[in-house]
Formats: sequence, structure tokens, C-alpha cells
Amino acid sequence: HRNEKMIISRTKPALDAGRTASPKEKKKKRKIPSLEDFLMNRDYTGGLTLLEFLRSTGEKVVDNLDRWIAYCAFHLGDYQRARKVVESKVTLGSNLNSWIYFLKEYEVFSKQDGCHPDDFTNLATCYFYLGMYQEAQDMLAKAPKSKTQNRLLFHLAHKFGDENQVMQYHKHLQNIVEDQLSLAAMHYLRAHYQEAIDVYKKLLQERRELLALNVYLAMCYHKLDYYDVSQEVLAGYIQTYPDSVVAVNLKACNYYRLFNGKAAEAELKTLQDSSNLSFQFARDLIRHNMVIFKDGEGALQVLPSLVGVIQEACLNLVIYHLRQDDVKSAYKLIKDIEPSTPQEYTLKAVVFAAYGQENNSRDCLKLAQNYYQLVGNAASECDTIPGRQCMASCYFLLKQFEDVLIYLNSIKSYFYNVETFSFNFAQAAAATGNWQEAEEVFQLIQSDKIKSDYVYISWLARSYIMNRKPELAWELYMRMETCADSFSLLQLIANDCYKMGQFFYSAKAFDVLEKLDPNPEYWEGKRGACIGHFQLVIAGREPKESLRDIVQILQDTANSQAELILMTVKKWAKEYRVTLTGPSGHVRPGAVAIGNM
Repeated sequence: HRNEKMIISRTKPALDAGRTASPKEKKKKRKIPSLEDFLMNRDYTGGLTLLEFLRSTGEKVVDNLDRWIAYCAFHLGDYQRARKVVESKVTLGSNLNSWIYFLKEYEVFSKQDGCHPDDFTNLATCYFYLGMYQEAQDMLAKAPKSKTQNRLLFHLAHKFGDENQVMQYHKHLQNIVEDQLSLAAMHYLRAHYQEAIDVYKKLLQERRELLALNVYLAMCYHKLDYYDVSQEVLAGYIQTYPDSVVAVNLKACNYYRLFNGKAAEAELKTLQDSSNLSFQFARDLIRHNMVIFKDGEGALQVLPSLVGVIQEACLNLVIYHLRQDDVKSAYKLIKDIEPSTPQEYTLKAVVFAAYGQENNSRDCLKLAQNYYQLVGNAASECDTIPGRQCMASCYFLLKQFEDVLIYLNSIKSYFYNVETFSFNFAQAAAATGNWQEAEEVFQLIQSDKIKSDYVYISWLARSYIMNRKPELAWELYMRMETCADSFSLLQLIANDCYKMGQFFYSAKAFDVLEKLDPNPEYWEGKRGACIGHFQLVIAGREPKESLRDIVQILQDTANSQAELILMTVKKWAKEYRVTLTGPSGHVRPGAVAIGNM
């Protein structure tokens, strides 16, 4: 911004020659602050009030009155009062965004004969704040060359993604406060937070009176997840300016990360209750953050209207849809967004992975894997917890579970009570044959949502079987309602138990499968399981009483081969005086299982 002393042209009422003002008049004069006083004290409301008064009285006390009204409107943030200025020259609707008021004011100036050259730069600034980047660039083409113009073009090049132009305008930045602040802002926008910190620290060493630099520093530390450091840096500024909306909002965000949403909500509550007009410009920001602090409460009422206004609004709306299992809506929101930060890449990867798994889309899964890999391999992220999570997810999609465990084990201590982490860890452990660890981690999970997921049920059942506890896998099936998933679980139990030589439960599972679907393969599996279990009984590795269930299964089978097997079993039972009638209780044979039951 321009130095106020350089552009304020102010005339003071002169006293009559030869007349000395009385003490009463002097006191009265001292009570009326000038425009310069208001601006130096950052009291833009007072300045705007004074200027509107001067306009209404027609007094020529301040030159360029309209421009100063626009200047105050720009810095105040509440542009409703500025509307009166604009309505005297242009007609505006009642629902226009407040930025439009300031924009229209400068549009009027730029069309006037002999307009000030800086009006083109000021108008371009308005276009930039409105997100009308092409219009801003067009207006700057009419503006005279200046340091402000170069800074705007520098940031416009970044918005347009023109790296050559970014470097070109970067060369023209000088070692002055404004240019260095612009450079630091560029680092921040590109997520180069440490580089931004270096610039701000250097400026603070040279200009300690620029207290607001502490806020920028605190924002960088917040982005680097150093929330306690951010809070410490911020404390001095808040002590000096306790009503600063930006500072208090950042403090609330730190509290949200350090403590919980309630603590953060309490900080913002003071701002919501404030009647300070300077708070108006941040109302949307506060509404947005309140939704986050309240764990998504009111998300659908607040966030959609803020998409395109607050950058994080769209991303948080995506997260809300994911938490509601509305993957389709999340995908629609994010599919066309070009990610620019690690967080955006990660969120897009999560959505594409979920959408790909839900719709069997290999293209989406491949993109998700690429996004995860980009973040995990980034120099700024590779040694961070989120970076390692991304690499684990990348390898998970590639089904390279040994590599998944390497990354998950490195951050396991940070996610002791996070059940989604435990779920993924247990799956990777099971996929690598670490069945005992997989079973233990699966059993730690308490989330009903996860426990009702077939992926959880099937992996836990397989873990039970591999750990020689097939009766627990059978109990999982018995608790399920009849559906496609229960049929799949039966197939898993039947085949895995057969492979592990646990023929008793394999026979039971194949028996149910054959009754549901008379497929010859199910009879062949049942026949082999019944014979296999009979052999284990003969070898003394299973209790003789368990043959009762096998006999019952064979008797309920309409197949001539079943009769032949029954004859052999009964002949052996008669010879060894084994009773094949009476209830077996469906107890798994084996001393360990009987004790557990």
C-alpha cells in the first residue's frame, strides 16, 4: 500500500489574522481528529465517516475525496457504507458482493478524463481480489510501470501457472519490505513454508516494529504442524491487538489442533459476538471454521455457499461427504480440481481410491496410487507422518504389503487409538502371513461401522482359521444375516478350512453351500472334508464324538456316494463301539476349543 503521508493533501482552516484562538477553541480543535489521524490509527470506520461527512457538506478539506473513500472501503472490509458513494455515480443491486462496491468506484475513476494513473493499478487490485485474473492483467497493461504493478503481475503469473513469467517478474523484485512480503507470500502459496519463514525472520530482524510479521510467521508454523510454536509466536501480537480477527482465528485453529473443537469454538465465539465492523470481512471465514470445529455440524448449510470463496471450503465439503459414505458426491466435487498442495493431492488420492474400489475403476485406482506416490516421495513430505501414510497407501493399492508394513510400523506409535489405521495395519499383516498379529489388531477394533464391513469380517475369519480357531470363524458366519456376503464367507470358510486340514468346519460350510446352490463342486468339497475328518478321527487327532455331525451331514445328502461313505463310517464306529446317535452340540473337536467354549 502507498504511504499515506505521500498522497494526503490536507488543508487546515486558517485562523483570522491577528486573532488568537481561545483555550476553549483550542480544546475543541484537538477533539476533532484528521483523516491522517484515522488512517495512522487504522480506524477506517472513523475515516470513512469523516469523508462521507465532508462529501455531504461539500467542504474541500481533503483532495481526491472519492479515492480516499474507496481506500477506506478497501481496508475496512464492510463495504455497505461505501455503497452510498457508488450509488451517486452508478446503479447497483442490493445483493452484490461487497468487493464490487470498491471495484465500481475505481471503474468510475478509470473512465474519467485525466484519471490518476494509479487508478488502473488499484482497479487491477480489485479484480485480483475478486478472482477476475484476466481482467486484472488487462487493466495492468494500461497502468504505468511500478513496483506494485510488478508484484501483481508476479502473483497473476502464479495464478495462470506460467512459470516462465513467475521467474521473469521475480527478477524485478527488490530488497524492499513490500517486495519481500510479496515473495514470502508466493512461498506460502506454493507450500514452501520454511522459505517463507526465512524471509519473515529476516524482515523482523530489520524491522521489529512490523508486528504483523509475527502473524505470518505463526501461519507458516501452523502449516508445518508446529502448533505450539505458532501459538508462542502469535501470543505477542494478540496481546497488542486482542481484537485482530486474523490472529484470533489462527489462535482458534491452533487450539483445534492442540486440544479439541470445543476449545477452538470458544475462541471464535468472542469474534461472533463482536459488533466491530472490521469483523465483517471475516464472517465467512469464521462460519466456515465453526463448521469444522463442530465436527461437520451444519456443513451442508454453510460450506456449499463458500465454495469458490474460501479455498478450504470445497476440500472440507469433500471430507464431509466421505465421512457420510457419499463417495459419489465427493468424487464430483474433487475430480476437476487441480491439486497444488500435499493436502490436496492426498485428499484427491483418498477420494479416487474410494471411488475406484466402489466402482471397480482401474483408472481411478491408478490415479490414486500416483497421487499418493507424488506426496510420499516429495522432499518436504517423505519424512513426515502424512508422507509415510501416503507411501503406505500407495503400496497398499499396489498390493506390496511388505512395503506397507515398513511404513506403517514406522508411525504405528502415533496411531494407537485410530481404528482406521489399525484396520489397514491388520489387513497388511494378514496379507503377509502375520496371522497372529493380524488377529490381535483386528480384535482391538471397536467401531461398529468397520466391524460390519465384509472386508473386516472376511479377514478376521481367515485369521481365525490360519491360527487354528475355525470355530470362531464359524461363529462369525452364524451371526451374519443371509446375504451375498454370508455366502462368500461360507466359501472362504469351506476352502480355507480344507486347506488347513480343519475338515470338520469345512464339511459344515460345504454342506450349507450345497443346500443353497446344488453345484457339483460343493458336493466334492463336502465329500473330501467328511473323509478327511474321518481319517483324523481314526488317527486320534479329533474326538470320536464329532463323527455324529459328519454322519448327519451325509444322511441329509441325496447322493449315492454319501451312502458308501456312511457305510464305511458306521462299520468303523461299530467296531470301535462309537455311538453315532444323539446331539453333538456342534462343538469343535479338540481340547483347546472345548476349553474356550
